[in-house]
Amino acid sequence: MKSRNQSFFISALLLFSIVAMVFYGFQEQAFGTQAIPINQLAADVEADLVGKIEIKGDDINVTYRDITNRGAATTVKDPNTSLIEELILLGVSPEKLRDPNLKIEVMLPGFWANAATLLINFLPFILMGLLFWVFIRQAQGSNNAAMQFGKSRAKMLTGEHPTVTFDDVAGVDEAKEELQEVVEFLKEPQKFIALGARIPKGVLLVGSPGTGKTLMAKAVSGEAGVPFFSISGSEFVEMFVGVGASRVRDLFDEAKKHSPCIVFVDEIDAVGRHRGAGLGGSHDEREQTLNQLLVEMDGFGTDTNVIVIAATNRPDILDPALLRPGRFDRRVMLDKPDKNGREAILKVHTRGKPVDPKVDLGEIARSTPGFVGADLENLVNEAAILAARRNKKIITRDEFEESIERVIAGPERKSKLMNPREKKIVAYHEVGHAIVTSVLPEANPVQKVSIISRGMAGGFTLSLPLEDQYLESKKMLFSDLATMLGGRAAEEIMFSDITSGASNDLERVTKLARRMVTRLGMSEKLGPMVYGQKEELVFLGREISEQRDYSELVAQTIDEEVHKLIDDAYETAKQILTENKEKLIEISEKLLEVETLSKEEFEQLFPPVNEKNQGIPYLDAI
Repeated sequence: MKSRNQSFFISALLLFSIVAMVFYGFQEQAFGTQAIPINQLAADVEADLVGKIEIKGDDINVTYRDITNRGAATTVKDPNTSLIEELILLGVSPEKLRDPNLKIEVMLPGFWANAATLLINFLPFILMGLLFWVFIRQAQGSNNAAMQFGKSRAKMLTGEHPTVTFDDVAGVDEAKEELQEVVEFLKEPQKFIALGARIPKGVLLVGSPGTGKTLMAKAVSGEAGVPFFSISGSEFVEMFVGVGASRVRDLFDEAKKHSPCIVFVDEIDAVGRHRGAGLGGSHDEREQTLNQLLVEMDGFGTDTNVIVIAATNRPDILDPALLRPGRFDRRVMLDKPDKNGREAILKVHTRGKPVDPKVDLGEIARSTPGFVGADLENLVNEAAILAARRNKKIITRDEFEESIERVIAGPERKSKLMNPREKKIVAYHEVGHAIVTSVLPEANPVQKVSIISRGMAGGFTLSLPLEDQYLESKKMLFSDLATMLGGRAAEEIMFSDITSGASNDLERVTKLARRMVTRLGMSEKLGPMVYGQKEELVFLGREISEQRDYSELVAQTIDEEVHKLIDDAYETAKQILTENKEKLIEISEKLLEVETLSKEEFEQLFPPVNEKNQGIPYLDAI
């Protein structure tokens, strides 16, 4: 906004200068005046053509009686004589000068008249001086901006009025215990220094996106009550070499001035990636920034109460020098929360919101396996928005259940209308998934079956585990394969044809079967071995290929084992649906009628065959 105002001011000043100079250059023509010699004035007076004469020192302004033809004129008298004497010497009779129709006035110039005259005379020079001054100021501002280019852009929070504390962070109790030491050191550093203890200079927060790494860093600052410098790793890097290193130096200089304090670098992998993997070699701007960061962190002494906290979800691509003791020598993991952790997070985010007392947050936590803190916050927010749209005063269980489906599968698409035939295919497809997962003992129980379009899906089947599960058995994964293929099997049994609705199922089945064979050692022929090494180009930041470390014969065996797993799972699904064909038809017809079946409604139509074991979450969407 400031640069826009300056540009407007310069443009207006330049335009005004041009107008003033044009006005000054043509002011005589603008007022219709002309310069005449003094003898011409004498002849005009003698001929009774002049109506008025104004004497301003040596300047004479003449106004003619016939304004239309002659108008006004100017002339100059001899400074050594008066105008009357000069006109008489030039042949004007005294009677003409005493004519009452000829007015002769002597104008005595005052202070303001002199000032106006001087201003008009010097106006062009004044305007040129103003323009020159503006251009000089602008150049100085550019120099100042260039000097500020290497300054750190970190935002500092004083810590006097913390907005986030450990009470606002839930589901990561182990991480809070680890960071409690950092808080104690910032509050009472002498207690540690007296015993020769050295607090970790750098703490690396590692976790999946949304697990609360940034929130945890703010909570540490809020608990300690110290200044908190926050900056993103990408803010160090610029196109000019050396700028990032300069910003690192300035950041740590400011941190030392406000010691004790916390420096938080979010997404540090933007500058901390493994050196030597980029395209610019040692002269790459990012690598110079990393080198400066390594030097600054290694330069801290035990009496410098500055702690660096960094966050990343890619610790595997960080430079080893950054992770060595003395720099980021402590790694705090923020994993996805379990059921109890999710319930605690929901309590934090529902604090202060009008939630129906009948809502069981524990049940919602059980229905959201795999959700991280950001997902749960979004879930509560979506529920509040739904309650507001429905003109409710409190958030009920219906809004929470609807928001879970919105987060997982997307919002309802009521405008997506399917023809009766396609709707029938989708119904049999989804019920096929539901029956297979209900029969297999290792699969997850059905929570909901729907043929209402959500997101990109025409319908979905939601099945959730009874408890959180961290290990995947071969039987569980095989049950998942059969469940995902249940929709395709139902289409083939009921319509003797198949559609493209199972495309996503087939893609996931293929990936899961190949992972079971090549990564998890679940093939009897190939045995407990891992086949293929993942290769990754660090500067691209993602896996782009897989290096083969096996022969063509082994590759053929892998393909055969993957094919066999998928075939066995498909035959299992077909067998289950063939044995329960009547139920498949009955439930599908009911689903076509009501469009959505809850867990209780589905179990009334198809009671669970076996007691369910623990499993991993499963969502099918056609």
